[in-house]
Amino acid sequence: MFTGREKELKKLESMYQEDAFQFAVIYGRRRVGKTTLIAEFIKEKRAVSYISMEGTMKENLDGLSRAVMQWRGSNAVYSDFEALFSDIDKISQKERLILAIDEYPYLAASYPAVSSLLQKHIDTCWKDSRLFLILCGSSMGFMENQVLGYKSPLYGRRTAQFRIRPFTFFESGEMLEGFTPEEQAVLYGVTGGVPEYLSRIGNHRSVDENIISLFFDDNGTLFEEPVNLLKQEMRDPASYHSIISAIAGGAGKLNEISVKTGLESSACSNFMTSLMQIGIVEKERPVTEKENSRKTIYHLQDSMFLFWYRFVRPNTTAIAMGTGEYIYMEFVKTQINAFMGYIFENICRQYLYRPDIYQTLPFFFGKMGRWWGTNPAKKREEEIDIVALGENQMLLGECKWRNGKVDAGVLKTILERGELFACPEKYYYVFSKSGFDAGTDSLADQFGIRRIAFEDMLV
Repeated sequence: MFTGREKELKKLESMYQEDAFQFAVIYGRRRVGKTTLIAEFIKEKRAVSYISMEGTMKENLDGLSRAVMQWRGSNAVYSDFEALFSDIDKISQKERLILAIDEYPYLAASYPAVSSLLQKHIDTCWKDSRLFLILCGSSMGFMENQVLGYKSPLYGRRTAQFRIRPFTFFESGEMLEGFTPEEQAVLYGVTGGVPEYLSRIGNHRSVDENIISLFFDDNGTLFEEPVNLLKQEMRDPASYHSIISAIAGGAGKLNEISVKTGLESSACSNFMTSLMQIGIVEKERPVTEKENSRKTIYHLQDSMFLFWYRFVRPNTTAIAMGTGEYIYMEFVKTQINAFMGYIFENICRQYLYRPDIYQTLPFFFGKMGRWWGTNPAKKREEEIDIVALGENQMLLGECKWRNGKVDAGVLKTILERGELFACPEKYYYVFSKSGFDAGTDSLADQFGIRRIAFEDMLV
């Protein structure tokens, strides 16, 4: 059953209805649902759909030829890509046709001239035709540089681009029916909101049973998933494993990662660029810092990778020997709340960006993130989970995923940290998994602190 992606489908349908040339670029990490989105869009439309293979030019030419000829009801094979695209020229002048090429980087690797050939046909024929061209790929670096980048022959030709991201927590709920909101949050966290992984969760099993089945069984779907993904994307997986493990273990600065892995800083930096391109690692700076600030840290953007490298990779041998359930129940389950602290921060940011919530906030902001820095009065490092910036306003937020109710001490802390900023208008938000005790009432009323319980975020 197709779930989510309403915004993307609506945009694609709107483009299709224009009945003029369109060129959509769709890209995103593997397993995120790009192929499913395309299949849903082209359903019941006149379309040629081809998934490129990691092979030779002839294999891809034959495969795309078969896709075209199957649509035309013929068994002929084109002699080359020029002949194939010339046939598309003729067809698209007469009727609406979708040509969807999935895993385009594989086709381009087997035939590097294909982008230039597509450019020629767009410029000489297709731009005045009824063709709807879709190029889709999982290699995000390739799609951003070799399809969308200004050095690409295809630069400036696309009429829309879609970076398909994992679901937010609020989008994931439709795939997690039957679980409590707290359970949904945990399952969202361990899967990273990736639709393919969410689809593997059975609502006939408990949360613990699902996590054990997916990660802590050597036959589980996600037991070796990061290993397999890195093998597909990277030439030197071993170094990437070491870097991701270091980050999952708490190393955030480049020099810390270098020390933990034994790799030179320059090599780490290059590896990090590749990991950022495929959406696993993110470079972060305090939200108040400028783009060129060196005050940066790295963290794992993909929470499934964070879970796997923190809890599964150190125990792969023992799990393969059949002790996975014991490892999870005795050692991992007790750390889930700590793991969920980072996930809950992301859920709270997603909540503030929800259209129905965003329009009720005290000011509009475009920039939101974390903040960390020195408290000169107390001579120590401080962190703030959420900081959103307006022209002369700030929103400061604290997020607590713990079993007990938030007390007045948490509210006092966020007020103290707010004093580090000279902004004239400051608004305070505190989010809590388990609600707030009565001792927070007077402070909240006095300083206008907005208290939001997790259950209130689900309305």
